[in-house]
Amino acid sequence: MNRHVLALATALCLSTSPLYGQSAAPQTAAAQSSELTVTTSADVHKSPSIASAVVGKAQRGTVLEIKRNLGSWVEVPWPGGDNGVAFLHVNTGTIAHRAPAAPSTTQPAVAPQSAASASATAPVGAPGTADARMNAAPQPMPGRRTNILLPSHVFGMGARLNATSEGIGATARSWWANRLGLQVDVMHARTDDISSGGHVNSLQVSPSLLYSLPDGIASALWVRPYVGGGAIVHRASVYRGTSATADSPSRQGLGLQGFGGIETTIAGLPQFAVSADLGYLWSETSLVDIAPRKFRFAFSGHWYVK
Repeated sequence: MNRHVLALATALCLSTSPLYGQSAAPQTAAAQSSELTVTTSADVHKSPSIASAVVGKAQRGTVLEIKRNLGSWVEVPWPGGDNGVAFLHVNTGTIAHRAPAAPSTTQPAVAPQSAASASATAPVGAPGTADARMNAAPQPMPGRRTNILLPSHVFGMGARLNATSEGIGATARSWWANRLGLQVDVMHARTDDISSGGHVNSLQVSPSLLYSLPDGIASALWVRPYVGGGAIVHRASVYRGTSATADSPSRQGLGLQGFGGIETTIAGLPQFAVSADLGYLWSETSLVDIAPRKFRFAFSGHWYVK
């Protein structure tokens, strides 16, 4: 009989479980699946007491994992606390269950900010926000730009025709990358005097500086406007009828000119350019009673060798 009573007592003792084991497990599971969202800027304390040292400040919108829920205080991960944890009062935020599918594994920064708070405080249309992505989606694609490769017009030679003085001659033109250029013309010109029936034949050398204005470019045409100016050095002889007069020998003169024109190149012949310019002449010495024309209109063509 005593053996049966002893066996029954032993079986009852082995089948019971301690009470602390049943109560601790639910609390730990609840704490690990909860988080605190800070609703106002709050002090983070070293221990669960207002009198304890402040180790940091949690900004509004910060979301922190709850390690332990102590009733009025919660233990959260914090880099400046003892063993990487610190304490916040529950009145500083709201407690909610954490989504079990995506647990947080990273330590928060000193002042972390949640995605919900960032989108709420960011201006509408700011980069990275949903509004910016939604607004950017329907934007049309920019039109395809056509790159036009301009020919290399560095140095060219050709012919020049002065329409106002019946002059013809040779010309050379050079351009640099900074829009500056140099032009040298060697012209044989003729100026008539209808009243006396005479004319002046002159040989002119005209070095000039050029400046290129903004270009006009199309798929098959390149238009380059320019302005320029320089000197005219000439040697002239006066003729009455068909021969030079005895009292009017040849003489030299010096003048200044300013002009503006347009150089045009077509895509089918990229090395060749045609120019037309209008100019004005100052301070040229008159020969006897025959004065050269002040306004000059000329055409020229240049073949660019490089």
